Amino acid sequence: MNVAGPATRHRRVGAIDVTLLWDGYVEATLEVVRNLPPDPEDLIRRHAGRVPPRISVNTFLVQSAGRTALIDTGSGDTMGPTLGQLPRGLAAVGVAPEAIDTVLLTHMHPDHSNGLSDAAGRRLIPNAEVVMHEAELPHWFDDAAMARAPESQRTRYFLAARQQIEPYRDRLKLFRGGEVFPGVTAIPIPGHTPGHTAYAIASGNESLLVWGDIVHIPELQVPRPETTMVFDTDPDAAARTRVRVFDMVVTDHLPVAGMHLHFPGFARMTKSAGNFALVHES
Repeated sequence: MNVAGPATRHRRVGAIDVTLLWDGYVEATLEVVRNLPPDPEDLIRRHAGRVPPRISVNTFLVQSAGRTALIDTGSGDTMGPTLGQLPRGLAAVGVAPEAIDTVLLTHMHPDHSNGLSDAAGRRLIPNAEVVMHEAELPHWFDDAAMARAPESQRTRYFLAARQQIEPYRDRLKLFRGGEVFPGVTAIPIPGHTPGHTAYAIASGNESLLVWGDIVHIPELQVPRPETTMVFDTDPDAAARTRVRVFDMVVTDHLPVAGMHLHFPGFARMTKSAGNFALVHES
């Protein structure tokens, strides 16, 4: 995707407004993928994907019952010039960071939570309460888990998560599940990280599932859900969770939004002869 200015897309879910705010993209290689199927580049091309993969990074603004939440915060200024577009997106839709009262985190990886704080430790969403699953925070503060992690992840993942959340220590809310914002219900989907969470948005007879990082490279992981990523905390659990979520959205006819779905970030899922497929909104 080539974008000259802020990329946004609005969707109405009953009485709730949901707006995709595109944070940018990551140029990836297949070296970040595990359990690759045969001929992965051919599979990506057959599903209209780009080789090498380009992974979009999305956040979602939710306005409900007079309140404003942000699902994930993007990468801030920590991951290079192709990312960090969230402030431009907020400005484009006329929402100041100060107007956001809640940040709902799907999990604490740098492309999801590094937009919380700057290098000086200042809150970038200054008035927000930060909400996440109760299993997420202890993982990133676990020194033993950090010691077991690849060296490249110790700073980028563990230490960065600690630095990002520190300015919000007096405004944290941890949950196991249930409603966490008006019309928004947390659904734990562990595997990618221990506290990885999807958010079900519902109003009237309409709904939308923001499924976090269920897929990173849709052209690989939708047709081959067993395909995992090097940054999955528990790859086997991540793969099982992916299939469970796929089955849920097909059975319940749920439209979905994802942090790594290609712009505009909204889609529906089908299943035929045991094979899943995504139908992206245009």
